[in-house]
Amino acid sequence: MNNRPPARSGNLTAGTKSRTQADRYGAPTVRRTALAPGLLAAIVMIAGFALIGQSSYIAIEYVVAILALIVAWFAFQAKQWWWIPLLIAIAVIWNPVVPFHFSGPYWFGAQYVAILVFVLVAIFVKVPITEAQKPGRVR
Repeated sequence: MNNRPPARSGNLTAGTKSRTQADRYGAPTVRRTALAPGLLAAIVMIAGFALIGQSSYIAIEYVVAILALIVAWFAFQAKQWWWIPLLIAIAVIWNPVVPFHFSGPYWFGAQYVAILVFVLVAIFVKVPITEAQKPGRVR
């Protein structure tokens, strides 16, 4: 006996998918442009804990300052300007060109705060996708 349900009659032809099957999980409505650089900066800062106080920490400062500016630009593009002052402050404090020589428990606390800022920005900065930008659409 055949246990399959009977085929529906309608405008679907053999070999095509219905709209619900084609967009099974829904088309994305936002892009998380700051996700990769924000999480990368957080990972670099966590790895940088081992280098604090050494001459090679300057590489961490360069990467953090550059990624802070990149993430600030993505926050600007997403029109979420409230993240920008925090990210500019991170870029200035971790600036390797004119470095601040911080040390002690406050510097470690600042590291944790900056990691938290990067993770939060990575999660919450979203840019809406227009209909023309959705994947699989003919332009």
